[in-house]
Amino acid sequence: MIDLGLAVNGVAIGMAVAAPIGPVNLIVIRRTLRYGALNGFLSGGGAAAGDALFAVVAAFGITQAIDFVIRIETLLQVVGGLFLLGLGLRTWFSKPHTRQEPAENISAAMAAATARVFAITFVLTITNPATMLGFIAIFGGVAGLASAGDDYAHAATVVVAVAAGSLLWWASVSSFVSLFRARMDDRLLGLVNRVSGGLIVAFGIVVLGRVAAMQLF
Repeated sequence: MIDLGLAVNGVAIGMAVAAPIGPVNLIVIRRTLRYGALNGFLSGGGAAAGDALFAVVAAFGITQAIDFVIRIETLLQVVGGLFLLGLGLRTWFSKPHTRQEPAENISAAMAAATARVFAITFVLTITNPATMLGFIAIFGGVAGLASAGDDYAHAATVVVAVAAGSLLWWASVSSFVSLFRARMDDRLLGLVNRVSGGLIVAFGIVVLGRVAAMQLF
């Protein structure tokens, strides 16, 4: 029988880790404004998959994975920071258009682009070791979650609930942002790209700067 209290806690955790404004939120907002709510939601799915992966590690108490992430934490942050810089610059210089192309030209290209963005948000999530360590801290501090690793059904409930909470957040964001899509034109989309690209570059600089400071001091 599903522990409803545990499931609610898991959903809340999933939403909490997805909610802070960061690169993934910016990507989802930008994709929603350009392509619609479904595309934005699917773009956030990569982050939800990354959150679910970390939830598996934390809930099942996979100490080897936790130790491995801690050992390569610096490398992950460097990779993540460089990835953010590249992504931000690419976003800044891209030239979006609101006009629709013929349907036969859209489907395959759109599917490929969505899969690529799914992969990007997944990578951004798993290269942030703070996310896994945050999950571990939350699971250890919330009653009923610390012992999840002792019961597979208990742990699986948490993992599914966390993934559901993360997906719920992305569904909410993409649905809300889509309300403003009708007002978009090429000029506004270009502005959104430049703002998003600049902020993503700033996130990358902050990550790399933090790593440099840790090495120096």
